Amino acid sequence: MHWVLTDNLRTYLVEVMLSHLVLTCALLLASVAAIRRFIRESYRVGGFGQKHVFITGCDSGFGNLLARQLDGKGLHVLAACLSEEGAADLAAATSSRLKTLLLDVTDSESIRRGAQFVSREVGERGLWGLVNNAGRSIPIGPTEWMKLEDFTKVLDVNLIGVIDVTLQFLPLLKKAQGRVVNVASVLGRLSLIGGGYCLSKWGVEAFSDSLSVELIDTDLRRLWTRLPQEVKDSYGETYLEDCEWKYNVKAQEFSMGILCSQDISKVTRCMEHALTAQFPRTRYSAGWDAKLFWIPLSYLPSFVSDFVVNMLLPSPKG
Repeated sequence: MHWVLTDNLRTYLVEVMLSHLVLTCALLLASVAAIRRFIRESYRVGGFGQKHVFITGCDSGFGNLLARQLDGKGLHVLAACLSEEGAADLAAATSSRLKTLLLDVTDSESIRRGAQFVSREVGERGLWGLVNNAGRSIPIGPTEWMKLEDFTKVLDVNLIGVIDVTLQFLPLLKKAQGRVVNVASVLGRLSLIGGGYCLSKWGVEAFSDSLSVELIDTDLRRLWTRLPQEVKDSYGETYLEDCEWKYNVKAQEFSMGILCSQDISKVTRCMEHALTAQFPRTRYSAGWDAKLFWIPLSYLPSFVSDFVVNMLLPSPKG
């Protein structure tokens, strides 16, 4: 009886496969492609002990965690920090292989000094990896609240800084036939906030560290207090409170609490793979929220994405 059931099941599966030949072929091709991709991406480059990686924005967040991860793998990490305190804390938490330096990505002279420091460290081997991680998000808020300087503060770091660092480090990268890692963001696909942040991400798709709720709250109040009274009236008396609540609670809980993971190592593991894989991907999507929500949302018709944004963020009353 057992063999009869087995034969019947086998016959049934064959009939289903033959009756849905196109679907069966598609599933087989997809399976083969997935297995091939998994095997291909499992290969790693060798000689970690001979490779140098330069990372900007290592005081905290992604850059800090990535520096520690790569140091643990045996790579020579050159970590650029904005503050002496950040550099000292990172050096204390890592091995003697890791070297820190102070660097401001908005200052071309500071970048030039950083490139000279890195050149002395890498010698003729050149630079294997450049990670443009440094970034800032605030000020953010409605465009009408902004001044030109509010845009340039963000663009100078997230866009111009990335370009300047990349250009000055290209000769070192070419020596080692190295790699450049720019950290992408869903905000480079979908404009959820005003200010220079989304503009900079559309420009270079460089992602920055997670936003601080307290910083957003303080910055929104700063922008509100400098607005002309007629602009405040057009938004309504309760707009600031609604905006704070939606930016800080609704948007943060929805994005960070429900859809996003608090584990930033999901991002740094993508960075690590891009630097150590023999066959790195051209683009990485870190986290299921990006794969299943934000990126698909960016491809939907505008009225759908606009509806979602309006659910998260307040609209002017006037």
